Amino acid sequence: MRIIAGNLGGRNFESPRGNRTHPMSDKIRGALFNALGDIDGLTVLDAFAGSGAISYEAVSRGAKKVTAIDNDRNAQQAIAQNLSSLGITNVRLIKSGAGAWLKKDQAKFDIVILDPPYDFVQSELLVKLAARTKPQAIVVISLPPTDNFVLKTDYELLQSKNYGDATLAFYRRLS
Repeated sequence: MRIIAGNLGGRNFESPRGNRTHPMSDKIRGALFNALGDIDGLTVLDAFAGSGAISYEAVSRGAKKVTAIDNDRNAQQAIAQNLSSLGITNVRLIKSGAGAWLKKDQAKFDIVILDPPYDFVQSELLVKLAARTKPQAIVVISLPPTDNFVLKTDYELLQSKNYGDATLAFYRRLS
């Protein structure tokens, strides 16, 4: 896999071994970050980090700090190795499930990106993670096109686009 754009654009990174993660394709990742626009100096939560691709792309495009959470050991090892080989120092890797992290950390973010395992989408957890945005901040959710999840209270849907095997929904937190 590779980083698409920014100061690390073109650099390659390794994916976790096994089939427990579904790395976001270059096409969808590019569309996500193009829709976000300038993220220079912002904080980002990558709640289901998997390969770490979203975290690396965010840093490459100027994010000030990224928190990457994943509970899979293979994913954690791959992310740690990639952070080292890419020379990235502003990604905090949380070796935990997102639900457990919520109970321990109260951080708020400018952008929250949620790309959960498609075989077990936990709607209640997505709502709790989305609440970790600052007012007027952005939440991006990647889900299978057949999933009907919608953030309702306190969020405005900005856009939703289907990319075949995934749908990206962009929300703005209102309060």
